[in-house]
Order: sequence, then C-alpha cells, then structure tokens
Amino acid sequence: MPTPRTLLAIPVSLALLCLSPVPSRAHPATTTNALVTLLVTRGGAPAAALLAQDGTGPRGNRTGTDQTRAGTTHVPTGTVYAQAATVYAQARTVYAQAGTGITRADHFRAGSITKTFIATVILQLAAEHRLSLSDTVERHLPGLVHGAGNDGRALTLRSLLTHTSGLYDFTALTGGTIPVSPTEAVRMALTHPPADRGRFSYSNTNYVLLGLVIRQVTGNSYATEAERRIIAPLGLTGTSFPGSRTALPTPHGRAYATDGSDVTALDPRVAGAAGELVTTLTDLNRFYSALLGGGLLPSRRLREMLNTRTAHGSYGMGLFPVKLPCGITVWGHNGRISGSYVRTAATVDGRHVLTFRVNTSEVADPSLEPALLAAEFCPRTS
Repeated sequence: MPTPRTLLAIPVSLALLCLSPVPSRAHPATTTNALVTLLVTRGGAPAAALLAQDGTGPRGNRTGTDQTRAGTTHVPTGTVYAQAATVYAQARTVYAQAGTGITRADHFRAGSITKTFIATVILQLAAEHRLSLSDTVERHLPGLVHGAGNDGRALTLRSLLTHTSGLYDFTALTGGTIPVSPTEAVRMALTHPPADRGRFSYSNTNYVLLGLVIRQVTGNSYATEAERRIIAPLGLTGTSFPGSRTALPTPHGRAYATDGSDVTALDPRVAGAAGELVTTLTDLNRFYSALLGGGLLPSRRLREMLNTRTAHGSYGMGLFPVKLPCGITVWGHNGRISGSYVRTAATVDGRHVLTFRVNTSEVADPSLEPALLAAEFCPRTS
C-alpha cells in the first residue's frame, strides 16, 4: 500500500531501454521481456510477470504474444452513464515472465490498486446524487473522526479521495501485517495528530473511511458494491474481495516477504478497503481499460478522477499520473502488500495498458519500474 513513486526523478539509460535515435511506433521484440527478467536478476524478486495490451493496433512480432479477440464490455443500465467502453479492440496481448512460480492465470494480492476500485464506486455514487464529494466525513460517519486534532467536520470526501485530509496512516502502526477492523484502523490513526490539511500525504486511513462511507450510503459493504458495479459487469472472473479469507484462489503461486519467508497465506484485513483486492493480470488490464475508456463513469466524473489540482499534481482520485521521458503521461496505481508488488499503467484513453507483478513485497532496484513503463509506452525503432 505504497505512496506513488516519483518516477521522473529516476534516470532511465538508453542502453537499458535499447533505444535508437530514430523514433517509430514499432516495438522491439525483446525490450519489455528483457526488463521483466531484470525484475528477478536485479530486482531481487523470486519471479515476475507482465501482461501488456495495446489497442492501437498490431505492435510487430514479439515473442510470447497471442492475438486476442476484439470485444465490447456491456455494463448494465445504472452502472454505466454513457456508452460502454470498447476494450481490447484490434489488440495484441504481450505476456512475459521470469523466474519460477508465476503463471499468467495466477491470482495475487493487488494491495493499493484496491483504491482505484473504491474511488470508482464513490464517483458512481456521486453521479447518482447519493453523495457529494463536498460532503463532510462527519455527515456520513457522525462522531467517528475526532481526537488529537482530527475533526471529521473539517474533512470532505474529496480530501479522502485525493489524500489531502492529513489523516495519519494506520499501517504505520500495524506495519501492514496486523488484521484490524475498519473502525479499529481509524481509531488507531486518530491517536496521532493530522498532517497539514490540503497537502498531499498518502494515507491508507483515507480509503478505509471511504469503505465505511460506501456502507453508510448504500447499506452494503464496499466489496458488495464493487462486485455489483464493477467486477460482475466487466466479467472480472479472477477478481474478488476476500474479507478474512487467508488463502488465495487457485491457481496461484507463492508469495514471499523481503526476508524470504512464505506469506502466501495472509489475512486481508491488514489492508481492508485500502488494499484487500485479489485479482489477475488480465482482470487488472480489463478494469483500467474500461475505466479510462469511459465505461464505468460519466465523462464529468472521469475528468474529476483525473484532476490532480487538489493534490498539487501528485494524485487524482484512486489514480496518479506519471510523465515518461518521451513526454507521454500514463495513469494507474501501484500496490504493495506483504508478498506482492503490482503496478498497472495505461494511456489516458485506456487503449494501451500494462500490468506487471512480482511475488515479493518490493522491487530492490527502483529504476526498473520507470524503465518498464518507458519501454512499453514510449515510441521506439524497429
């Protein structure tokens, strides 16, 4: 459940990216695959996998590719407010893996990528006029946020979505390893004074509170609402909110902490609405493609989701931008939970999307993530 990394500050060498001085839309067959291998050899992961989908048309011959069928995601009336997004049109899928113990179909823990799902549900409720992003936290959760200088009357739902509430991150106290209920997580955070309100300060407590708001407004858990509004309509058959179930669905590989211990079995209540999600590579690509393609939110709400002014350019609502060295900006989120690090990024239209994962808590070499994104999204030579 990490803070978004400042990727622009990390130099990406031309040698690593195998770039040539003459730009073009063709993609070399080995660049992305080679970088996935580096996640293991240099990044310290037991295994790594990547799935990229480019709906802009064929991308040349690449090893490990398979042609996918064009399809349209149709979401029931009441969930989609404009036309449903066409996903994976004329697309080519690229799959790469390195190390052992990971397959393309595996289920894994997605950590803070959960936040994009939660933000989507909140924005759908706003579009239905069941809440306003300007509502105070006190209005929906009366009496909950108070103490040590914290005051729910002074905080809006927008401040939770954009991480500008100043609320302390409860996982700084639990280490992300102790299962707690949502109210326990909030009460732990409220023993600490807030940071400056209005300043971007990433805190998992914000999204735990949004999960409670969803229940208050709908009468259902955030998991039930996300399943009804996102998971079922998009056919995300490998995606679930496991609650307190410690086992991953099959198939799955093993997950390892940074000290090498096996943490495949994990109580998802260590993260809750801030990072509970279990999913697959295919499902994450489909979700972000549909979301950014306009299939889950009306255009006004999607623009709000992508607006980073409140967080001074650092974060939208459940999404954050990264400007690559070639000038292209990609949108998405990362997720870290014990035994899993995941990153999804996509072009703003959702037509080109990439997800990579490793089966440990972090990548040892931080330069590899921006290198992967640049290798996938920046134009290059044949």
